[in-house]
Amino acid sequence: MRELLAELTGALARRRPCVYCAVVETRGSTPQKAGAAMLVFPDGTQAGTLGGGCVEAEVKRKALHSLNSAGRAEVLTFQLDDNYGWDDGLICGGRMTILADPLTSTVAADYYHKLHELAGRGAGFTEAVVIGGELPAGDRYLFDAAGSPVAHLAERPAWDAVRANLAPLSTRPKPSTRGGVAYLPSPPRVTLLLIGGGHVGQAVARLAAETGFEVWVLDDREKYASEERFPAAARRLVGDIGTVLKELAPTLTVSTYAVILTRGHSHDEEALYHLADTACGYVGMIGSKRKVRMIFEDLVAKNISSDALERVHAPLGYDIGSQTVPEIAVSIVAELIACRNLGATHAARQSWNRSAER
Repeated sequence: MRELLAELTGALARRRPCVYCAVVETRGSTPQKAGAAMLVFPDGTQAGTLGGGCVEAEVKRKALHSLNSAGRAEVLTFQLDDNYGWDDGLICGGRMTILADPLTSTVAADYYHKLHELAGRGAGFTEAVVIGGELPAGDRYLFDAAGSPVAHLAERPAWDAVRANLAPLSTRPKPSTRGGVAYLPSPPRVTLLLIGGGHVGQAVARLAAETGFEVWVLDDREKYASEERFPAAARRLVGDIGTVLKELAPTLTVSTYAVILTRGHSHDEEALYHLADTACGYVGMIGSKRKVRMIFEDLVAKNISSDALERVHAPLGYDIGSQTVPEIAVSIVAELIACRNLGATHAARQSWNRSAER
């Protein structure tokens, strides 16, 4: 989304007309869910996707027509039956509601610049799009992470009516429709703190960046926390692992996921000692069940509580029979995505009590 909004604001700066098309509501099985977006340009080119197939082609056709006729924002609804999907084999049976907003002037520039700014900041925001009811369809409202109004695209803004059904981002709400308004929440971006810049850390960082995490990497060796190895990392930290984590610990929040992937048992134990009692939304450590049990026993002896260790995902990652480094990275990032999207309060699959039984 950030990349698409960067392209959109660039087009606005160059006064290049385009149509912003976004999925705002879905029902049933659909090729894309609410939040997917694409830009359509006068020459027929596009950026982003709504899932391909006949729906995307029809939205693109309508978008090009709206550019030529200088139309206003329009809400389009598609039932994915024989009319939209037969040729592609995509008869999903669901319904998609899509906003098509032709940007042929600078009127909307301020709104989209603020949307881009909020997306880049990573603190979270909610966009509300009117798709029915008493308010004009196509009107949009933008709220920051605290639920305060930021910008709107409406001739007669109705902030109170729209804000009445706004869900707090702290609950990590899903897209929903209430009172004829589609709410598209973007919860705070999760920071993935990788402790260890080895091969697995490098593979996890690459995949995590591609799936929307802000990556930080920590290693006590400068060449292993380098820009060359981690080009997508927002922060590369070099220093003694215990010292750096002790300084970082008070600043870590529920929007921080920590993954321990160091090169040795002692470094892993040191890292977990400083992370187990933090506010991190996820703490995971790589290693065998035997290694995990030994480290947990050591940490209990150092007064780290069993309750704190209970939430640690160790061994981390889903069991998919991983053999190679890329497969291990997939198993780890899959678990991170599940915690981010489904809730990070799941009990650790490998609890201290179950470890002690082995």
